[in-house]
Amino acid sequence: MNVRRLTAVDMYGSRGTTRRRWIILAEFLVGVVVMVTWGSWLLSSSNDLGGRAFGLWLTGAGLNYAPLSAYALMLMRRGALDAELTGVDTNRELRRYTVLQLWVFVPLSLVVFTVRDTLARRNNSLTP
Repeated sequence: MNVRRLTAVDMYGSRGTTRRRWIILAEFLVGVVVMVTWGSWLLSSSNDLGGRAFGLWLTGAGLNYAPLSAYALMLMRRGALDAELTGVDTNRELRRYTVLQLWVFVPLSLVVFTVRDTLARRNNSLTP
C-alpha cells in the first residue's frame, strides 16, 4: 500500500480536475481535524467503555488522514500531481485504490504504512 499513490489517485480521480484536487484536500484536512478532535473529546468525557472505545477508534482513524493531508498538500504544487502519476494507468489505479481506501477505517494503518515506506526509502538511499 503506497499512501502517496493513494492520495495522488484520489486527487486525480477520473479526469484530474483542479476542483477535485481542492475537494479532496479539504476532505483530508477536515477529516483529521474533526475526527481527532471529536475522538479526543469522547476519550476524555465518556464514562462508559463503549464511548471510550469509539473515541479511541475515531482518533486512530482520524490520524490516518494526517499522512493523506500531508501528501495532498505536497501534490498541490504546480506539476507535482502530474509528475507523480506520469506513466500510471489512472483508471486501473483508481479501481485498485478505491478498495484500498478502506484501510482508512483501520486505526493508524495509513500512518504505519507511511512510516514503513519512509524508512524503506531512507534505508535504500543510504545503501551504496
